[in-house]
Amino acid sequence: MRIAIVGAGGIGGGYGAALAKAGADVTFIARGAHLAAMKSKGLRVEGGRGETHVSPAQATDDPKTVGPVDFVLFCVKLWDVDSAGQQIKPMVGKDTAVVTLQNGIDAHERLIPILGKQAVMPGVANISATIAEPGVIRQTGTVMRMVFGELDGARSARGQALATACARAGIDGVFSEAILTELWMKFILLASNASMMALARLPIGHLRDDPDIAPYFIAAYEEVVAVGRASGIALPADAVDRTLNFNRNAPAHLMASMGADLLRGNRIELPWLSGKVIELGRKHGVPTPTHALLYAMLKPYIMGTPT
Repeated sequence: MRIAIVGAGGIGGGYGAALAKAGADVTFIARGAHLAAMKSKGLRVEGGRGETHVSPAQATDDPKTVGPVDFVLFCVKLWDVDSAGQQIKPMVGKDTAVVTLQNGIDAHERLIPILGKQAVMPGVANISATIAEPGVIRQTGTVMRMVFGELDGARSARGQALATACARAGIDGVFSEAILTELWMKFILLASNASMMALARLPIGHLRDDPDIAPYFIAAYEEVVAVGRASGIALPADAVDRTLNFNRNAPAHLMASMGADLLRGNRIELPWLSGKVIELGRKHGVPTPTHALLYAMLKPYIMGTPT
């Protein structure tokens, strides 16, 4: 099985290293110092699951040199979806599945005009990891889960093959027949938590039990659920309760990637998170006051720390 990892940061690097160690033919698409380190020293993943070292690591910044693959794990930031989609065309054959593992809910929609509907397989990444230094990924906690599925809910051979590859790699791979529901269940949590943690500049453990803050998590989750249902997504009746339960059990030091990006002074994915909630709320006539406030307060940081 040939797999390309596009965006070899915390998410792509974590999954890719596990798959490579399990015997898959994995090529990492990366750039800069991270690429140079992978070429010279390999890729190391450390954290709660122990250490995985892939050496040598197959890595390049040019998708044209890779050729068609069976799967692309598409892990770039949301602002790079369209440009990266154009760049990976040489790796997409007639049966290739491009698994979109972005935050947010619309990466697959944005790739379909570029790669075609057949190529796109929406996915959900459940892993908390970042680049600690070039060539090194540090994971927070032990969760390494990937949910993916065909847009039409079909039980395809390629979906089954990816589930098998995940199992061999120690990844909790779930081939879902309702991937859009799965995508939105993560979005309830992520769109809200990312903005809350970024605004507070603090990890979840400092926020979830504060009696003055906790009601805003609930309000933010309820807004996303209402927008999702108005958008035609089948969400379970206990969607908010499930999300709250995840929050209670998350590692106290867990920091949303958008919060980490903001603290580093980097660009943030706000327009596709709280911004998307607001956009869809306006479209369907659903009030989203909590997300509107979160968006307004974080808007000056969208392109990085204001100068």
